[in-house]
Amino acid sequence: MARYHIETYGCTSNRGESRQIERKLRESGHYPVDGPDKADVAILNTCTVVEKTERNMLRRAEELADETADLIVTGCMALAQGEEFAETGLDARVLGWDEVPEAVRNGECPTPGEGVDPVLDGVIGILPIARGCMSDCSYCITKHATGKIDSPPIEENVEKARELIDAGARELRITGQDTGVYGWEQGERVLHELLDQICRLDGEFRVRVGMANPKGIHGIREELAEVFAEHDELYDFIHAPVQSGSNDVLAAMRRQHTVEEFHEVVDAFDARLDEWTLATDFIVGFPTETDEDHRQSLDLLREVRPERINVTRFSKRPGTDAAKMKGLGGTVKKERSSEMTDVKMAVVGEAYESMVGSRRHVLAVQPGTGDSMKCRDEAYRQVIVKEARARGIEPGDFLDVEITGHNTVYAFGEPVK
Repeated sequence: MARYHIETYGCTSNRGESRQIERKLRESGHYPVDGPDKADVAILNTCTVVEKTERNMLRRAEELADETADLIVTGCMALAQGEEFAETGLDARVLGWDEVPEAVRNGECPTPGEGVDPVLDGVIGILPIARGCMSDCSYCITKHATGKIDSPPIEENVEKARELIDAGARELRITGQDTGVYGWEQGERVLHELLDQICRLDGEFRVRVGMANPKGIHGIREELAEVFAEHDELYDFIHAPVQSGSNDVLAAMRRQHTVEEFHEVVDAFDARLDEWTLATDFIVGFPTETDEDHRQSLDLLREVRPERINVTRFSKRPGTDAAKMKGLGGTVKKERSSEMTDVKMAVVGEAYESMVGSRRHVLAVQPGTGDSMKCRDEAYRQVIVKEARARGIEPGDFLDVEITGHNTVYAFGEPVK
């Protein structure tokens, strides 16, 4: 039996893949150890979303190769840029996610191609509903790793959700490269139908929907917003990455949606939900972005006021069309990133400040630092409860709290009877 060490970088989908790998390894009798130096095999599950991440992955792979006898590299960078590891002279096996369990010494695990399995991490159930996307963004390298959308039937995903709930999941995280296009390859988008059926399962739980590109959910925005309004089980939270407030830049990015369509998605949820959280992403410094384009992005941010915002400087990724474009200088990208981050922090801080003094019904999700507990309210805002264990609060508990303060990106809550 092999001793293994696994490290995961990137998104929730990657974390779900790692949990699936670990489950199959444990079923075969392998067991985890504390640190690569104690392992027979180290597994590195990689991300490659930007150039800085790529460099970090190569550096970490080299470090792991020095610390363990056998290294397996998997994940998005392995699938999209596997040759990068060979070109560095790294002694490692570069494999797809499904190939890892069988590659571990003496593995007797299920064969590849059996679909994407759910995993339970404490009271958090990670349910990848599909792999791949339907986009063709000019800057994206991840699509080379994940391919086009492959959606299992609704019934299959509902059964996986049921299994997670029966196993103790209290928060279901619906994940995928683009959840909004679930079912597209079979003729229609059916994310709203899937969520409706999951929410009708027995049990007390919450459901968080992962990233959905605006184009994918635009066509089902009314139906999707209606499902959110109907089911308390759904966190009132949507992650729709707009990437730019300029239609010219969106066209150069090949993002498939327009600023107006993004607004229409937001309007559909505004019309049905009294309070909800919009999460979105912006890429600053795309090669074609002008000062006016950047101003339009800032204006959009101030107008729609998302409460979770990821700001990323454009980074050329090998093999993408955007990598062939003449880029903007690093100083320009840095200045625009700094300006947008300042606006972001002001918008997010105001949102959490508005919570102070209110009461919230929250789900305790996982331990925080010290004796604190990370909780989520109905709109998926993070609420920290201090001295939680001393109060008998455990992951999976639902409780009412009064919001007593905030730290810009999360709130503090005091339990109330």
